[in-house]
Amino acid sequence: MKTTLTNETIPETMRAVQLIGHGGPEMLQYSETLAVPTPSANDVLIRVAAAGVNNTDINTRIGWYSKQSSAEDDDKSADASWTGNALRLPLIQGADVCGYIVAVGENVSSARLGERVLIEPCLREIDGQLLSTPGYYGSECDGGFADYTVVAARHAHAVNSPLTDIELASFPCSYSTAENMLSRTHVGPQDRVLISGASGGVGSAAVQLAKARGAYVIAITSPSKYQSLLALGADQVIPRDADLLEVLSDNSVDVVIDLVAGPQWSQFLQVLKPGSRYAVSGAIGGPIVELDIRTLYLKDLSFFGCTVLGTEVFQNLIRCIEQEKVQPMVAQTFPLADIAAAQAQFLAKEHVGKIVLTLAA
Repeated sequence: MKTTLTNETIPETMRAVQLIGHGGPEMLQYSETLAVPTPSANDVLIRVAAAGVNNTDINTRIGWYSKQSSAEDDDKSADASWTGNALRLPLIQGADVCGYIVAVGENVSSARLGERVLIEPCLREIDGQLLSTPGYYGSECDGGFADYTVVAARHAHAVNSPLTDIELASFPCSYSTAENMLSRTHVGPQDRVLISGASGGVGSAAVQLAKARGAYVIAITSPSKYQSLLALGADQVIPRDADLLEVLSDNSVDVVIDLVAGPQWSQFLQVLKPGSRYAVSGAIGGPIVELDIRTLYLKDLSFFGCTVLGTEVFQNLIRCIEQEKVQPMVAQTFPLADIAAAQAQFLAKEHVGKIVLTLAA
């Protein structure tokens, strides 16, 4: 039994993009005839207004999360999800969603009908089941690259903001990831924070959220993006190919927020002060790094691998949005059917902020 919004007719079919296998953009199959999902007792049905594009969408498509082998011709299907399990294909991806509740399950108050919501991407309940290990929206269940999506009501957060649907869709995944990293490392006004990959979705979010905490922010990016990062509040901007020891010196940073890893990684530990903190939630520069274990223990460093969101993180983000402590960074929009072009633009890395898919009829 479900209750629907009285002034809205919910169709039987919808537009959606399904991932049908691991590989190139040809694995993204656009359809206009998929069945609209039905919410179970604890769920809400959301009409999607806009959905952001993320690194994780592409990483999942190409099997990047798999540790089976680095060889392109080896099977990566056995452990290709965020959680290290196989995906259930076909899969609707999309972890960044702004939309409107149009139907609720029998255990959900009808007062929620019509709410504009953002979906928390880190899920502790899927299909009415409480999870011992959190799953991820658009990975362990269908996501938001569709006209309609179903999610547990607890993960659909009402948001009261003058921002547009497209602007709000730039927040959920990247900003909650950034807020989680800053929470785990206890960033405060006393800290000098170094952020790698600062022009991307998570990086530009981390710049803003670290400044909202009063920290001194050092952003690593390409020279063409300096002004954009300074406008977001970065106190200092340095080029991504810089020698960090020459620019910042040894023992000069309290926290590193790393989204890149790669060949520069060992320098991150060298610029950290003794007793300081390193958090990572991405490896677009390369996942295999070299660690001199003596640096780790002689400096008493704390390391944080950040994927699962803390229970209060997403609601803290909603509060920051509503209090206008952060601003959206929308680089470009594409219609849902042009998802392959949107991902190609994303991979070009010429943008600052987010690329968003629109789902207006």
